[in-house]
Amino acid sequence: MRSERVILFRSRTVLQVAGVLLGVAVALWVVWISMRVLTWVFVALFLALALNPAVQFLQDHGVRRRGAAAAVIYVSAIAALGLLAALLVPPLVDEADGLADAAPGYVEDITAGRGPLGFLQRDYQIVDKVREATESSGGSLLGNAGTALEVGRGVVTGIVGVITIVFLTLFMILEGPAWMERGVGLLPPQSRPRWRNVGHRIAQTVSGYVTGNLLISIVAGVSSTVVLVIMGVPFALALGLLVAILDLIPLAGATLAGILLTTVGLLTSVTAGLVMLVFFVLYQQVENHVLQPLVYGRTVQLSPLVVLIAILVGAEVAGVLGALGAIPVAGTLQILLLDWLAHRRMREEEGGPAAVAAEAVEG
Repeated sequence: MRSERVILFRSRTVLQVAGVLLGVAVALWVVWISMRVLTWVFVALFLALALNPAVQFLQDHGVRRRGAAAAVIYVSAIAALGLLAALLVPPLVDEADGLADAAPGYVEDITAGRGPLGFLQRDYQIVDKVREATESSGGSLLGNAGTALEVGRGVVTGIVGVITIVFLTLFMILEGPAWMERGVGLLPPQSRPRWRNVGHRIAQTVSGYVTGNLLISIVAGVSSTVVLVIMGVPFALALGLLVAILDLIPLAGATLAGILLTTVGLLTSVTAGLVMLVFFVLYQQVENHVLQPLVYGRTVQLSPLVVLIAILVGAEVAGVLGALGAIPVAGTLQILLLDWLAHRRMREEEGGPAAVAAEAVEG
């Protein structure tokens, strides 16, 4: 007769598994409802890592106290942003108003089949299709009031988010090294130098990526504005700022900006549209093969394939924010993996497979 094997689970084991599953579910629920706050923390962390090298530079050159160095850099950054806003906001507001006033004229030209983009209506009846889709969706006073309420709520949330990010960034700059030391202090004494070095390399990687990405975006915005001004395209300053913002998105940002500016250029003239198209094709080659390799090669040290995969996964998981954070996250994982491999190889050379097995048991 075949003997049956009976597996018994103790009630304590069942309760432990249930508790772990419940804890994971609660953690996921908290993350889900706190997504906006976590986004603010994520942005503040990036800004803190971008400003930290400047704070560290002051500490290494005479300003001993971190609080004083952080105050100098933070006040300088806010003053620079305020000066930039004072110089750019008035013309940006004027150009945005002008763009809003000119938009009906552009739409009217397309509707009538005139201008460089008139073929969209003449050949494809794009305006009629958009009008039909809009009318089929319907509209009501209640719906308009709801939209206005959502817009107002979004504005208030944005203001609160900016203020929160400003203070989070300051606190992270001030307390970041202390928190890192507390975390390292929880490790065994013999492991602390190793993980302190890993943390320093991760901070350098993320900081270098953030700083480099900002510089690349500034280059994209300034060069685009210059070309727009030369070609006589209206609203050049506002469009250049939009290009700088879009270029923060790795790989896809410059393409989106190129499509937008080529379209606006075509609305001005066929020549302007073609020049903008050629400019962005050439600029993307320079950015992809010169600027980005300088940034990613020296800071993140990732292959182009890994960069592309990381961006696609990050965009799928968390949209634009995921795409922005994908490269430093991938660089961090690479640092951890390489450190683990190097440490394992060193243990093998010192004590053979037995030492590696002992390390795995300890871990």
